[in-house]
Amino acid sequence: MLLEIIHETQYDYDPSVEIAQHFAHLKPASLQSQQVLETEIQVNPKPAWSEESLDNFGNIRTFFSLQNRHSELLINAKSLIETNRNFQAGPKPQDTPAWELVREYFRYHSKSKWDAASEFLFSSPFVEIRPEFYEFARANFTSGRPILEAAIDLTQRIYGEFHYVSKSTDIGTPALEALNNREGVCQDFAHILIASLRSLGLPAKYISGYILTNPPPGQPRLIGGDASHAWVSVYVPNIDSNGDLTVGNWCDLDPTNNRWGYISPGEDYIHLAQGRDYADVSPIRGVIHGGSDHKLDVAVTVRPIER
Repeated sequence: MLLEIIHETQYDYDPSVEIAQHFAHLKPASLQSQQVLETEIQVNPKPAWSEESLDNFGNIRTFFSLQNRHSELLINAKSLIETNRNFQAGPKPQDTPAWELVREYFRYHSKSKWDAASEFLFSSPFVEIRPEFYEFARANFTSGRPILEAAIDLTQRIYGEFHYVSKSTDIGTPALEALNNREGVCQDFAHILIASLRSLGLPAKYISGYILTNPPPGQPRLIGGDASHAWVSVYVPNIDSNGDLTVGNWCDLDPTNNRWGYISPGEDYIHLAQGRDYADVSPIRGVIHGGSDHKLDVAVTVRPIER
């Protein structure tokens, strides 16, 4: 599927900003599930300095510095992405190891093997490991249940029990508050699912991106259009011939739309960035001098391109 993504951000400052430095996560990378054909970011006013690098999670990070006074900042990111489903999948959910075995696999002990997924086990700025999340998750993670089967069940439970209410929360809303209120937006549902999985000792990471919401005839419209989207990825170790756990696969879970899949929930998803939570992948962040008051407008368009 060929998709065009346009992500427009506009800041209006009062009074003007004198100096600014920003990081942006707005350029997707080529992965098994997607190939980036074109991607660019245009910034107005023109930065005095800009550069790109990979961050610690493998995301493309764009840095730019503005040295002149400005009352408006425009950031226009445009990408052309070819998504696909032609990649190797993992085992069926019922054939994945019991979740307790995965927990023990990541529990530190002498001479234990290091697995890079362990980086996503701990509390992070927007995901606090609390007993409330553990109790919430245990209804689905019963004794001996396969990890992916239980994780999909928990994803479906969030989809069924929680209400998507646009603008009901903001970036500062704690995941625990959204859990107690049983409502929020995709970012909240992702943080709740991550906190629930990590509370059980299971690695989970936050994925930011986009989703195409113009469905084929007869299929329901998906939530999350005309805005950035967020979902989760849980780590599923493999089982070797001796019955031991070894390096495995990440499986994506979208509690907002009740979708899941290895590498990606579907070819209508575009993976933009990944991290421990939203703090690691926020589209724009930075430091400004001046501009004590500001207005922010964001517009996102995802559309299929006919060949």
